[in-house]
Amino acid sequence: AMTTVLDLPEDVLVELLSLLPARDLLRACRLVCRQWRYVVDLTTLWKRKCQREGFYAQNLDRSISDWKVFYMLCDLKRNLIKNPCAEENFRHWKIDKNEGDKWNIEDLPGPHGNMMPDPKVHKYFVTSYGPCFKSQLITLQKEGYWNQLMDEKRPEIVVKDWYSARFDCGCRYELRVRLLSEDYIVLEEFHPEPVVIEQWSDAAWREISHTFQNYPAGVRYIWFQHGGQDTQFWAGWYGIRVTNSSVTIGPLTL
Repeated sequence: AMTTVLDLPEDVLVELLSLLPARDLLRACRLVCRQWRYVVDLTTLWKRKCQREGFYAQNLDRSISDWKVFYMLCDLKRNLIKNPCAEENFRHWKIDKNEGDKWNIEDLPGPHGNMMPDPKVHKYFVTSYGPCFKSQLITLQKEGYWNQLMDEKRPEIVVKDWYSARFDCGCRYELRVRLLSEDYIVLEEFHPEPVVIEQWSDAAWREISHTFQNYPAGVRYIWFQHGGQDTQFWAGWYGIRVTNSSVTIGPLTL
């Protein structure tokens, strides 16, 4: 009798199938036959995929309830903010307010400024003497985060932003991040007090960070908005500088 791939022992099948992309496993292989569906749903298969792709650490064993979901989250994990460091001008950003001499882009460290701790960042966005705000709307399903995943697993949503003043002028910085439903209803919001930086500050770059956890079910969009202005009403670009913004979705274990 001829042996086919269907006759392979389970451990060999796990080894073989773990080489395939998750999407193929779930959309095609799972439908082949009962045995394949069983193997695709095995914890060992997803653990093996995690090992292969460097998502696995021994100390995680006890803390992970669902290795398939853990794998998918690791595989999807990236910055969901596009053009965070002004490399593509204002592409992907919606300009919500553009007063004074309007938003501008400058090269680090900029006049009376400092370098960023991250050497990969070369530019920043800078505000003027009137309110300047810009935003991005992230559509989770478009980024690969399906509804059931968001509603049942509620993976951590980590928001970060970097801001700085120039040494010779005072300014204010504001950040607002909202988790929105299908109908754009605000399910949760992070909106700290605006940061006011006085003139002659150390002009250091500072990071602000917030993690959304155990948020309500139904999150379909993440809306990120930041900006501000200078506080001395000087023509030009003496306001707050922002760059290297990020929104990433768990797992925090990585």
